[in-house]
Amino acid sequence: MSMIELSGLKELIESISRERNLPRSAVQAAIREALLKGYERYRRAQNLERKQFDEDYFDNFDVQLDIDDEGFRVVATKTIVEQVENSDHEISLEQVKDMGGEGAELGQEVVLDVTPDKKEEFGRMAAMQTKQVLAQKLRDQQRQMVQEEFQDLESSVLQARVLRFERQSVILAVSSGFGQPEVEAELPKREQLPNDNYRANATFKVYLKKVSQGQQRGPQLLVSRADAGLVVYLFANEVPEIEDEVVRIVAVAREANPPSRYVGPRTKIAVDTLDRDVDPVGACIGARGSRIQVVVNELRGEKIDVIRWSPDPATYIANALSPARVDEVRLMDPESRQTHVLVAEDQLSLAIGKEGQNVRLAARLTGWKIDIKDKAKYDREGEDIKFAAVRAQQAAEEQALEEEEFEDEEFEEEELVELESMGEYEEEFPEEADENMEAETEDNFDSNEPK
Repeated sequence: MSMIELSGLKELIESISRERNLPRSAVQAAIREALLKGYERYRRAQNLERKQFDEDYFDNFDVQLDIDDEGFRVVATKTIVEQVENSDHEISLEQVKDMGGEGAELGQEVVLDVTPDKKEEFGRMAAMQTKQVLAQKLRDQQRQMVQEEFQDLESSVLQARVLRFERQSVILAVSSGFGQPEVEAELPKREQLPNDNYRANATFKVYLKKVSQGQQRGPQLLVSRADAGLVVYLFANEVPEIEDEVVRIVAVAREANPPSRYVGPRTKIAVDTLDRDVDPVGACIGARGSRIQVVVNELRGEKIDVIRWSPDPATYIANALSPARVDEVRLMDPESRQTHVLVAEDQLSLAIGKEGQNVRLAARLTGWKIDIKDKAKYDREGEDIKFAAVRAQQAAEEQALEEEEFEDEEFEEEELVELESMGEYEEEFPEEADENMEAETEDNFDSNEPK
């Protein structure tokens, strides 16, 4: 079998494998595909007979690499037929027997060496095409491997190292596990923490938000330092009771990038337990704050409030507004989840928080719309009357809507009954209906005749 030499093939495969963190088999597959594209281009250029080459015309062709002898050959899978119509896809039984295939039969497939005789010309054109196609094929191989490697790691936390900066994004190196090669991940501006110092080679824990698919440029991995999932992971890693499922995290509300630079990042986390002998808040904080301090240090000083979850909305809302002392929680409209929280005058600013951050996070944590009110100035009767009027108006609007829908349904039923009755009439008096139709047609015809 003939072969076209590719000097340095073995070294090329090794170097690409090291540089791109790809297995040698993947590099070889990319080279074979690139060489096959080169052969396809050569055949199209040498098409003196002006054959029609469809997109799948060269699907039965392949390239075989010889790593030890540093070369390759082109082969084609052909079907044995009695009369050949397309020599690229078919071969006659007589030819096969001449080549030594005594036991060959019609309909069988054989693999034949079809490497061009003009090796220098073909080798030069194939090398040019290979250089263009190989880079793209290697990128595709790399994307596919990254996708397969990290697909199951979405919504988990990885260790990352800063590589470089691109515009406002930080490009990090992450690994899927011990001994695995590092791949690039993007940390966009919106997912960064304001207190982080992203200097070269600095290490961080990041939350893997998304593994992108397709042929996009740049890193496929989107990571975050601002996602609430990072806080959940850090607590689960530091608190054995959470890992053992004695304590559970019910809800998390995080504002890692506040709307104002005068307000720092803050998180509220609600925890609960079914074990009466365990204090879930104390378990998360640890002795002298040792456990929560580890989380705070990893998040570069972010303020974290750990509160006790309660099935009673009023108690839960009061806890969520910690560290403010709440005097009373009034659930004004449970359907629309609106509540008034009464606090003393000296607790107003603490309950609201700097630029409303505390009450905003509490509302996000509990799912209730919270209005902070000064207990001394609160008008109970006036607020009750106001909400009663709003509820009455909503009830009237709902009733009007129901009546309108009911009228529409009645109208549709009347139309249906009328259509059914017409059908019954035609079934009961079919001849009479036909005669009436003919008479009506004749009258119309007579009226149209010229007088």
